[in-house]
Amino acid sequence: MSTLFSPLALRAVTLPNRIAMAPMCQYTAGPDGLPTDWHLVHLGARAAGGAGLVLTEATAVVPEGRISPQDTGLWSGAHVDAWRPVTAFLAAHGAVPAVQLAHAGFKASTYRPWADARGGVPDDEGGWTPVGPGTEPFTPGYRTPTALDAAGIAGVVDAFAAAAARALDAGFAAVEIHAAHGYLLHEFLSPLSNHRTDGYGGDRAARMRLTLEVARAVRATVGEEVPVLTRISATDWVDGGWTAEDSVVLAGELAGAGVDLVDASSGGVSTAQKIPLAPGYQVPLAARIRREAGVPTGAVGLIVEPEHAEQIIAGGEADLVLLGRELLRDPYWPHRAAAKLGATPTWPSQYLRAA
Repeated sequence: MSTLFSPLALRAVTLPNRIAMAPMCQYTAGPDGLPTDWHLVHLGARAAGGAGLVLTEATAVVPEGRISPQDTGLWSGAHVDAWRPVTAFLAAHGAVPAVQLAHAGFKASTYRPWADARGGVPDDEGGWTPVGPGTEPFTPGYRTPTALDAAGIAGVVDAFAAAAARALDAGFAAVEIHAAHGYLLHEFLSPLSNHRTDGYGGDRAARMRLTLEVARAVRATVGEEVPVLTRISATDWVDGGWTAEDSVVLAGELAGAGVDLVDASSGGVSTAQKIPLAPGYQVPLAARIRREAGVPTGAVGLIVEPEHAEQIIAGGEADLVLLGRELLRDPYWPHRAAAKLGATPTWPSQYLRAA
């Protein structure tokens, strides 16, 4: 029996298999961060394609938390209404709908990738002043952030909690906290971007404080039955930055705060990063966190072949495999993988003639 196609129980929710669609920004939201028909079709195709867990793109908890003006959000009742058809479709086709709640921090207010311009979007083109742990921009060409004060930090925690409540109203069955890729929570975690000298900067415990406060607030909001995941950058890939050892400690603290699974990605906080790209290059990070912290993990990063995904789960390196680019190329990868690994594909009834 394929372990990749075995169920995974997270609190009161059971994933039908160990394949998740990784969060991937689409830069296609309507005005004020509302999801569009593109999101219904894009996410819905991966549910019909057999993914057990379908995660939205990074969905901002406040307007200024968007990466680009075209990112989705979940900061109002209008967003709840707009997400409901999407979550209903995902659930109806066998996937667990999950939202990745995010705040872009000093990487906010940027142009989407295919725009003619690069870097920070000015106010007269719909941009805004971002916030961060300090006043240093991510890199030249990005906008200069405003440093969050104590009230601003408390507002971030409240915004994540409020967005988690809206997520449940919108029909999401699980929530992921985005603390990776150089966005706000990761900016506080990494010594490369956090140079504060108050209770939210300095040693590792202080730098972890905001992420843990968000995790506890989200858990308190969603109750005891809803799974909470957290995506982290398990290493910055820069000397003097956040390390895998730090991530083991953070994972244990996150579990204590009510997080059920750590989604182990990497990088994003510094342009000096040197990433050893190769198939499964981040899997050892997930394996180490799982082994040393005793916390369930998700593995992500250039996982393409079904046999590789099966090996990751069967070998105890992770509990979940998240696919990004490969699911963009092939929404029906899970069905093809099931056939290849001797499991039973769960094709939609409408497609059975092709099964």
